[in-house]
Amino acid sequence: MAKPAVFLDRDGVLNVEAGYIHRVEDLHLIPGVAQAVRKLNDLGLFCCLVSNQSGPARGYYPASHVDALNQRLCNLLQAEAGAKLDALYYCPYLSPPEGGTNPAFTRWSTWRKPNTGMLVAAAWDRDLDLSRSFMVGDKATDVDMAHNAGCVGILVQTGFGLEVLGGKYQHHTQPDYIAPDLAAAVEWILQHQD
Repeated sequence: MAKPAVFLDRDGVLNVEAGYIHRVEDLHLIPGVAQAVRKLNDLGLFCCLVSNQSGPARGYYPASHVDALNQRLCNLLQAEAGAKLDALYYCPYLSPPEGGTNPAFTRWSTWRKPNTGMLVAAAWDRDLDLSRSFMVGDKATDVDMAHNAGCVGILVQTGFGLEVLGGKYQHHTQPDYIAPDLAAAVEWILQHQD
């Protein structure tokens, strides 16, 4: 039977929002996130990273650098709380109007949020039930993607979350829940899962 998942954005949700991170060692966890992910792990909830990473399309760095950043993230989660992500998906693509310049990654993509490609791929690969799943992000596009896929959309106030709530909410979509941070989002998820 398909299982529910908790999908997590990366920058501003798991690690400190720092723009395009050019040095791997500059990726740092937000306090408390490793313990929050570990709580999901302990309860057997599938944890999946889904993140727009347009650095390769913008020509800032190769896709291998995104992989290195994701590896550091996983290492920090493990070191701090024995926490793990069950799967990682990211979109390195960006359309030309949005700023894509590297021909290898400049294109329209169903994986780019708020499109649902990453969630659909994860559901297909890992037998996940999107209708029983949650998406935690710090941008309107995260909430939009959740709703487009039939998931519950949670907005955290870390990263860009406060800016979004401060009137920069780009879309009419409203989050199902607004949490101060991932730890609070996880507590809410645990009370609202079926």
